[in-house]
Amino acid sequence: FVNAEGPQYLVIEDDFPNGRMELEFAGVLFTDRETVNKVEKMKVCTCLNPLHTALAVYGCLLGYNLIADEMKDPELKKLVEKIGYEEGLPVVINPGIVNPAAFIKEVIEQRLPNPFIPDMPQRIATDTSQKMAIRFGETIKEYSKRSDLNVTDLKYIPLVIAGWCRYLLAVDDQGQPMALSSDPMLEVLMTYLSKIKLGNIETLGDNLKPILSNETLFGLNLYEVGLGEKIEDYFKELIAGKNAVRNTLRKYL
Repeated sequence: FVNAEGPQYLVIEDDFPNGRMELEFAGVLFTDRETVNKVEKMKVCTCLNPLHTALAVYGCLLGYNLIADEMKDPELKKLVEKIGYEEGLPVVINPGIVNPAAFIKEVIEQRLPNPFIPDMPQRIATDTSQKMAIRFGETIKEYSKRSDLNVTDLKYIPLVIAGWCRYLLAVDDQGQPMALSSDPMLEVLMTYLSKIKLGNIETLGDNLKPILSNETLFGLNLYEVGLGEKIEDYFKELIAGKNAVRNTLRKYL
């Protein structure tokens, strides 16, 4: 076993009827089941997995093959910073045993840029339709519930959703055919988008509506919470032509 990462977390429910070794001295975090679940939700909904999906979608479109290389890209690094710090932290589940802000900082500054973790955006892009609800939908729901937050103020999570729809066209930012990662909904999603052509925003029409209104995909109807039109507007910019993905990222980041 070779550990290629400095940061490591092992959070375990402290429920051992016959006793256990004192593994806390080796860095294992023992706690109750509720806290274990909170740590998992913190990671999956806010502090790591949403950042992974953002890098996966845009990394594929921009021709990257390694997550670590993406973190050298100013726009992509700023994108995950905005999603994590600005849009995620205000609604994060704080388990107490792990600090969410410190966790995100470690992810962005140490884990994602680590060249010894040869993870690929193409791998992470697999089954994205099954991940959207938990990685972004939960945050959108929290913004919708909170009286002190406005869901329509979200900018970067909608930009990732628009980027995913752009990814589903199977054409990269240079206008070249691009292989898509496997996804159980791929055929259906690509059918919805089949009439949309790169370089012709008029072909958008209502073709995104079956996707963005799908509560199974996102956990809610994105039009009903006021984000559907914003995502459509981002998408129009992303399909404007060659280099439109890069230009859109530069515009908003």
